[in-house]
Amino acid sequence: MSEALSVLSEEEQMFQTSVRQFAHERLAPHVRAMDEAGVFRKDLLKELFDLGLMSIDVPESLGGQGGTFFQAILAIEELAKVDPSASVIVDVHNTLFNAAILQWGTEEQKYRILPTACRGALASYALSEAGSGSDAFALTTRAVEDGDGYVLTGRKLWITNAAEAHFFLVFATVDPGAGYKGVTAFLIERDTPGFTVGKKEDKLGIRASSTCELILEQCRVSKTNILGEVGKGYKVAIETLNAGRIGIGAQMVGLAAGALEHALGYARERKQFGRPIGDFQGVQFELAEMAVEVEAARLLVYNAARLKDSGKPFVTEAAMAKYFASQIAERCASRAVEVFGGVGFTRDCPVEKLYRDAKIGRIYEGTSNMQRVTIAKALLNK
Repeated sequence: MSEALSVLSEEEQMFQTSVRQFAHERLAPHVRAMDEAGVFRKDLLKELFDLGLMSIDVPESLGGQGGTFFQAILAIEELAKVDPSASVIVDVHNTLFNAAILQWGTEEQKYRILPTACRGALASYALSEAGSGSDAFALTTRAVEDGDGYVLTGRKLWITNAAEAHFFLVFATVDPGAGYKGVTAFLIERDTPGFTVGKKEDKLGIRASSTCELILEQCRVSKTNILGEVGKGYKVAIETLNAGRIGIGAQMVGLAAGALEHALGYARERKQFGRPIGDFQGVQFELAEMAVEVEAARLLVYNAARLKDSGKPFVTEAAMAKYFASQIAERCASRAVEVFGGVGFTRDCPVEKLYRDAKIGRIYEGTSNMQRVTIAKALLNK
């Protein structure tokens, strides 16, 4: 691993420190209550926008911070150490929605949508349906051309940020017989007639991050709100998700690092047989293995992010990062619970929540099996 990939610049260190401070001072006191309520506080969401964490790599001319994708990854990681729910809110808004508009939007769409999305209008990314998870393009949501627009009908499931979002990037097919070549991306605002946010899911983990059903009933969308070309929505989805997986990797690295920090603190304080449990080799070995795994996952994620920022191919590295980091998050959170012992199994203990939050990493934005398929294909096609 070269220095260019693993060492942070002074600017990146300052940015990382500012996010870390926000996470510990503002987020941490509310994490447990938000998890129990299953709701992210509106004042904290506003602060995320006010701090520029929802527009990190959007150009300043469009209302953003003019930063890099790598800085977005740093923010996602730091937030996840304290609350993975906050992390995924920032992740989806930056790496999926903003990124899709920047890459595929017309100049008119960029200037119409991004300044609002940077100032306070949360965004959501709606691809999944009941019958299209890993088979992402088996969509049944239909878009029928009607004059200067399209009429959309169907349902979307498991849509992150949906309860609070104003903007939605919705994928529908204009021709079911064309398979993935019929998929088209549409930009929809919350108050569009025929568009409804439905049931909010009651989840195992990342409970303060909303996950909802979307219902489209004769929802009319202007052709000016098509993102990219008609029938090319699959390219929008694939290329956006490829980068988004680096964000999920960062979230999982942050979660694992947070679990390690809690375990280290407890190992120093908790005494058994008259000594801190950190003095016992059995606990030391667990902590050492956690630290090695967190560092390895972090370097995979950072490498993929640096490659993306440099304009080099990164798809395989992103899949590796997401796959490995999600494994490590689950393993480190589990080990942290064991370091805490009985108290780690109670709701009062922060690692209990991290253990629940970790499971989603192996599922969303491409399951672990899908990442293995991507990696294997890249190896075999060399």
